[in-house]
Amino acid sequence: MKTISLAIIEDNDIIQESLSTFLGGDPQFDLQLTAVSVEEFLSAVGGNPMLSPAVVLLDIQLPGMSGIEGIPHIKKLLPEVSIIMLTTFIESEKIFAALCAGACSYLAKSVSLLNIRDAIITVSQGGSYMSPGIARKVVEYFTPKTNKIDSPLTARQLEIVQCIVDGLSYKMVALRLNISLDTVRTHIKNIYQILEINSKGELIRKSLNREV
Repeated sequence: MKTISLAIIEDNDIIQESLSTFLGGDPQFDLQLTAVSVEEFLSAVGGNPMLSPAVVLLDIQLPGMSGIEGIPHIKKLLPEVSIIMLTTFIESEKIFAALCAGACSYLAKSVSLLNIRDAIITVSQGGSYMSPGIARKVVEYFTPKTNKIDSPLTARQLEIVQCIVDGLSYKMVALRLNISLDTVRTHIKNIYQILEINSKGELIRKSLNREV
């Protein structure tokens, strides 16, 4: 079995260790390098011809050069490399800036290690991989805008619905919106009552169908 050469650029010690332990222990991968910045990665690879990862997991918010700023430099050094953005930033402008710069995939850090593993395998075979919430933003970007019915939900409730569609847990919703977990649960309960639904799946379906 041919291994997939891999590098990780991540400055969070806990996340880097988790990725390194999981992926480095998988016989399908050859973890060649971990770095805490784009500059450290470029210096290491530029100074060692034996280092030539096929896939790079790249964070956006890094010390020094940002991940998005670093993409062209990485691609110049390794023209054939596949770059997977792995980040907490899921704003549309960040997603498209990374994709336009040369990244082939974009994952939220909230995804599981198994999802990250699948993404690496997919891109190594010439494909692309997106977290569900991010894929939805990409689709929406290219979907013609249509008039939507007036929503029965408040602005805050609509923010919470968007967080759920993006795949966030209640705890992560609370952190993103800077509200308490109990407040999130209360909003969710009220949203279900207003929309006359009983599950997260129904909520996501209504949102995707522009019914809220």
